[in-house]
Amino acid sequence: MSLPLLVFTDLDGTLLSHSSYRWDAATPALDTLRKIGAAVVLASSKTAPEIAEIRAELAWDHCPAIIENGAGILPPDSTDMPKTDSYVRLRHALDSLPAELRDPFCGFGDMTVAQIAQITGLSHNDAANAAERAFSEPGIWSGSAELRGAFIDALHDHGIHAREGGRFLTLSYGRTKADQMAALTDAFAPRHTLALGDAPNDIEMLQAADFGVIVANPHRDPLPPLHPVRTPAGSPAPRSPALPDGTVPCWT
Repeated sequence: MSLPLLVFTDLDGTLLSHSSYRWDAATPALDTLRKIGAAVVLASSKTAPEIAEIRAELAWDHCPAIIENGAGILPPDSTDMPKTDSYVRLRHALDSLPAELRDPFCGFGDMTVAQIAQITGLSHNDAANAAERAFSEPGIWSGSAELRGAFIDALHDHGIHAREGGRFLTLSYGRTKADQMAALTDAFAPRHTLALGDAPNDIEMLQAADFGVIVANPHRDPLPPLHPVRTPAGSPAPRSPALPDGTVPCWT
């Protein structure tokens, strides 16, 4: 029997509350997905240790997860850190930039665990997991828009791409959530795919799904018009043949 529905969901601001990092509002939809035999793939800029913990608490650890903005995959039931030197190479390239471009960017690798906890609202343990990076570097840009463009161009010369997420500018060597989504969709061959997200780094994933749901994000400007359904908090779920009652599951 083929998989009825493969769901790809962003975490912060989508499945998880931006303020509490809880998923209580999503519990009814997650229960419905279990009942119909769907699979849920967490897709986030979070690290393997972060996602492994959340995935286990959600009891979806039998499904793969997309980590660090699409730079890697966490296999089902795995808690192992990926073995790669990508992060070390990325940090070396970042530190080789001229000071006028490097200094306005403060990445997680420039912060203490306590500082990461402060800017994210995470607990100390969760912030320590967020610091355990294998592929990518999220951070905050404090310079001008003009310098930001020059910063991104300089990183391109090193093969590094910058993507805007819900809160941070994340640097990586280019694989995206949509790239990993395509590979997992080929592997699972579901009847339908659904993607949920709230930030620019979710756009390709939303567009690639059979059903895409844009979740309202109070921390940034709305995403541009796309073909997915735009579902503000509290509005009715859109219709879909994917579930027995004809609805697309929404987390809010």
